[in-house]
Amino acid sequence: MKVVLQRVRHAQVAIEDQVVGKIGVGYLLLVGIENTDTTQQIDCLVHKIVNLRVFEDENQKMNLNLKQVNGSILSVSQFTLYADTKHGNRPSFTKAGNPDHAEKCYTLFNQKLQAAGIAVETGKFGADMQVDLQNDGPVTIIFDTDQA
Repeated sequence: MKVVLQRVRHAQVAIEDQVVGKIGVGYLLLVGIENTDTTQQIDCLVHKIVNLRVFEDENQKMNLNLKQVNGSILSVSQFTLYADTKHGNRPSFTKAGNPDHAEKCYTLFNQKLQAAGIAVETGKFGADMQVDLQNDGPVTIIFDTDQA
């Protein structure tokens, strides 16, 4: 799995100009799945994301996690995180998970975030989506379970 986490002041995702997910303060997650991803990797990422301390405390130190700031998550599936651009100018997406497996993993990932007590909004798996956000900081972190 690959997850790009962006700390945001607000974010939303729309499909055909219809907003389907919207949050205030929290994280925008761009989530890529590959065929070898497991429940154990999902659990590890959920733990990391829920407990990540990148919000500022009263001393302007990154010391607070998502729950401590009453934040939410907007989770958007994004198979293009597995783009391979080594050959030529057109990316290959052969490393991205097949849609059935990827959708199951993406759904489980979001369910586990919710079970951890986080409000989660999503886009629609496989849809052409438009994402709007105001990155806060900016703070952007990349999680890659292949490198963990």
